[in-house]
Amino acid sequence: MGEAATEFPHRPLSAIRCKPQLAIQKGIPSVNLAYFSLPTLINQLSLSSFSSSSSSSSSSSSSSSKTMAAIGSYLPHCDCGTIILNVSAATFTKAQKRWRVAYVAIYSYRVLLSLSKHNVVRQKASSATLLHPHFAVEIQPSISYYHNDLDIPKPHSPHHDLPHIDPTTTTLKEMVKERDKVGLRRFGGVEGVAAALVVDPQHGILGNEGDICRRRDKFGSNTYPKPPPKGLLYFVEDAFKDTTILILLACAALSLGFGIKEHGPQEGWYEGGSIFVAVFLVISVSALSNLRQERQFDKLSKISNNIKVDVARDGRRQKISIFDIVVGDVVFLNIGDQIPADGLFLEGHSLQVDESSMTGESDHVEVDRERNPFLFSGSKVADGYARMLVTSVGMNTTWGEMMSSISRNTNERTPLQARLDKLTSSIGKVGLAVAFLVLVVLLIRYFIGETKDDHGNKEYNGSKTEINDILNSVVNIVAAAVTIIVVAIPEGLPLAVTLTLAYSMKRMMADQAMVRKLSACETMGSATIICTDKTGTLTLNQMQVTKFWLGQEDMGEIPSNSVSPCILELFRQGVGLNTTGSVYRPASGAVFEFSGSPTEKAILSWAVQELGMDVEQLKQTYSILHVETFNSEKKRSGVSIRKNANKTIHVHWKGAAEMVLKMCSNYYETNGTMKSMDEDARNQFEKIIQGMAASSLRCIAFAYKQISEVNEDGEASKKLNENELTLLGIVGLKDPCRPGVKKAVEICKSAGVEIKMITGDNVFTAKAIAAECGILGPDDSEHKGAVVEGVEFRNYTHEERMEKVNKIRVMARSSPFDKLLMVQCLKQKGEVVAVTGDGTNDAPALKEADIGLSMGIQGTEVAKESSDIVILDDNFTSVATVLRWGRCVYNNIQKFIQFQLTVNVAALVINFVAAVSAGEVPLTAVQMLWVNLIMDTLGALALATDRPTNELMQRAPVGRTEPLITNIMWRNLLAQALYQIAVLLTLQFKGEKIFNVGEKVNDTLIFNTFVLCQVFNEFNARKLEKQNVFQGIHKNKLFLGIIGFTIVLQVVMVEFLKKFADTENLSGPQWGICIAIAFVSWPIGWIVKFIPVSDKPFLGYLKQAGQALGRILHQTQLSFSSLGGGCGKR
Repeated sequence: MGEAATEFPHRPLSAIRCKPQLAIQKGIPSVNLAYFSLPTLINQLSLSSFSSSSSSSSSSSSSSSKTMAAIGSYLPHCDCGTIILNVSAATFTKAQKRWRVAYVAIYSYRVLLSLSKHNVVRQKASSATLLHPHFAVEIQPSISYYHNDLDIPKPHSPHHDLPHIDPTTTTLKEMVKERDKVGLRRFGGVEGVAAALVVDPQHGILGNEGDICRRRDKFGSNTYPKPPPKGLLYFVEDAFKDTTILILLACAALSLGFGIKEHGPQEGWYEGGSIFVAVFLVISVSALSNLRQERQFDKLSKISNNIKVDVARDGRRQKISIFDIVVGDVVFLNIGDQIPADGLFLEGHSLQVDESSMTGESDHVEVDRERNPFLFSGSKVADGYARMLVTSVGMNTTWGEMMSSISRNTNERTPLQARLDKLTSSIGKVGLAVAFLVLVVLLIRYFIGETKDDHGNKEYNGSKTEINDILNSVVNIVAAAVTIIVVAIPEGLPLAVTLTLAYSMKRMMADQAMVRKLSACETMGSATIICTDKTGTLTLNQMQVTKFWLGQEDMGEIPSNSVSPCILELFRQGVGLNTTGSVYRPASGAVFEFSGSPTEKAILSWAVQELGMDVEQLKQTYSILHVETFNSEKKRSGVSIRKNANKTIHVHWKGAAEMVLKMCSNYYETNGTMKSMDEDARNQFEKIIQGMAASSLRCIAFAYKQISEVNEDGEASKKLNENELTLLGIVGLKDPCRPGVKKAVEICKSAGVEIKMITGDNVFTAKAIAAECGILGPDDSEHKGAVVEGVEFRNYTHEERMEKVNKIRVMARSSPFDKLLMVQCLKQKGEVVAVTGDGTNDAPALKEADIGLSMGIQGTEVAKESSDIVILDDNFTSVATVLRWGRCVYNNIQKFIQFQLTVNVAALVINFVAAVSAGEVPLTAVQMLWVNLIMDTLGALALATDRPTNELMQRAPVGRTEPLITNIMWRNLLAQALYQIAVLLTLQFKGEKIFNVGEKVNDTLIFNTFVLCQVFNEFNARKLEKQNVFQGIHKNKLFLGIIGFTIVLQVVMVEFLKKFADTENLSGPQWGICIAIAFVSWPIGWIVKFIPVSDKPFLGYLKQAGQALGRILHQTQLSFSSLGGGCGKR
């Protein structure tokens, strides 16, 4: 029995509950046990009855039988190993010793009997697998189930069984969902659930493929079914909701019916059928474009939801996808993390959870082991850190049930789309008015006999005209008016925005920027100021300890042998126990693996390799009493620990050097001597910190204090002592600037975008990094207000902040509130502000900013959810890339607006003038729909997919107030529209005489010239300001492909689909004439760009003229009123 005890060094034998075959392997007697306390057993057995040696033999016999019965009745319920080991035999009488021998004999017999029975059962159960509900193992939770010194089967063993309480999916789900503490106690607490799930609370599950597959089969995967994606038919149906499309279809149906009745099935279907085909093409292209966008958004949504989570598997801390979590996983939670599944609190400190997404309550919920160990998927960690045991995943969580019924809203309207909707509505109203006028004019001309058929006869002859002919003519007139509306309404504008946003989102993903909100794509192009973090954004976030000061002595990087062992031990405590990181050493290799934040990993690595720190030994030697976690406001973290041997309590603090220094009243020298920190010593330490910071080092100080304060329960006070600490030392961590960041800052500055660095580091480190990155120039460093500290900024009055905020380049020692305050001030001054952030406390500033940019690597889930764009590589160069793409999106939209409005203006004027003067429109319904297809869908594809160019970053930011249609655009589009109107009206009225052709050929020339003018004008639209419109055209293969495709289709329409498009074949010279006329738009576009334009918006002049006219009319009215009054008096 003594040997058995020594083989279980990590836990008392009373905590071991194992099957007989395991007990025999370890030399420990065992029975089938239930939860029963040793004191109760001893009371029940009443050891006093064992001392009845003076009794008569008969009474002795009777007493023996009673005692044997008592022992037999309690054998199934007690831990006999505990009795044998823990009940001392030194004070036993002879009678008691005899009973003890009898007890051991009976116990051994039962063990042998149990073992023989179990061998039979084991042969029958050889095919049992993990998590089988019909087998039970009774092993209480231990420190390590899988340690080599414990010969307990690992989960992959075919003989490994489960607890007698079946951990079914429903049981675990309901227990956590209902916060059922009674059910949890029935399991034996959190440890009982861990044992039931065959999980080591310290080392996690095994994590091999077989183990994970079995858990996934038993409990499900951490995914939830989403509503089926919208298919092509959905978007086709959506396209049919367009009123103009429905009117066109009605006209097509009527035209088809009248045509077949008048000309027979072979010839009569052309007019109506052509409209049907044209409408079908428009709907198909629009539906396919929307489908492509939907799939693109779904793909991005999957990437966005694929959160990485820290788990422990087989003793190793590793990052896995949230979708790969299984029941039994041990998950590490830190501030800002999203809880990935339902589960139970294993261990941790100061854990507070935001359950507002589940309950709607904004108050944070405190989670601990005793009062509230329940954790819910979808909640966010607001404070503290912990490890949790996953009990339910996917659809078995409340979050999964809720999310499976929610479909993502892809109908988000961006600000630019809202502005375009207004523009579309305005143009549509004009088009509707023109179409109505054309309809009225054509109907009047028809009914007064002004229109003639192909043979020169009047189409309407009063009562002589058949009703069918009248209806057919009216339908054709209505169709012509409707097609004018179709061309006039620029429905391609929303499509162009959708296409360019979807295209840019895909390209930005390749450039390490994931767009979460569509509006950010376009808004980023208007950004005037970027407020950026330092660590990880401007720097590599690859920390390394390069300086170590102990007392006032520079130890370099490696402490010398002269350092007192007690100082080194205190340092090991302060590093190894006051950390959220972890150290893992694989059994196979000697290389340590460090996890946690870059700062934590750097300090842990330094302490392990240079100070000889053994984290496991520290955890066994000391017990953690209370933890105060690090956050960006306090800029420090603390821990109180108790030594298990002598119960001494130490409080350790770690954090920003100058802040920890303020808490210290003593310091250690290298030999272990403690000295009082007088004013001179404090000033010397401040100079040391400033010198390290000026070398771009992050300074972290360590301090401690031995205390004796305990409360009534014997526990240390939860409020950690912050006064009269002893400074242990200061380490300096180097985090080099990212390659290319200085160039990216220069690019942003040349683009008129100001960069402000907001960091939690001290002012000297901040200034050094800002100068290295190019944010602070020589002039800025001399300027007094360029660098401020957060406390100074927040103590300004509102007027002072508004006055000084634009001058600030660097804000050091800032809190998240300071960042939010700066963003609010900048927005009030009319700036468009982009902000980068990674912490949970950055969420308010990210939401407040016009564009929130979170960090994909270091950013918490709370920060990511509050942001508009996630920078996947945490690199400022990617922020500059996002700025380029934002400008590119805005520029592409403007190019398409210029192109489309040119077509709109030309088509409206030509059709209106022709209808009023000649009584007919030069372009048929089918031809107009073809032009609509070219300019809306194909034009959007061609112009909305240009990639960003360097010239975009040489312009000033657009800002909030600049109009969407600039004066430059008005100049370009009016020049082209006037040219097209002049040429096409000339062809309409004089074309037959000029080219000596018939009416049909002339109409074909007008149609062909109009289409080719749009093709040539697409080239002009590529550059709004530059004369060279062909620059970089070879890089945009899609543009060239669409132009080629359009020309081929136009040839087919004119030459091969004569009846469908109502055209005539054109000769070579006639094609040459059309091309020559269209070609002239290039030199016109080149010349017109030399004309200077005013900065004042074009529509501003119209508004000003309207206001002036209003004033004149008002003055005139007043004059007449005064005249009238004078006359009255006379």
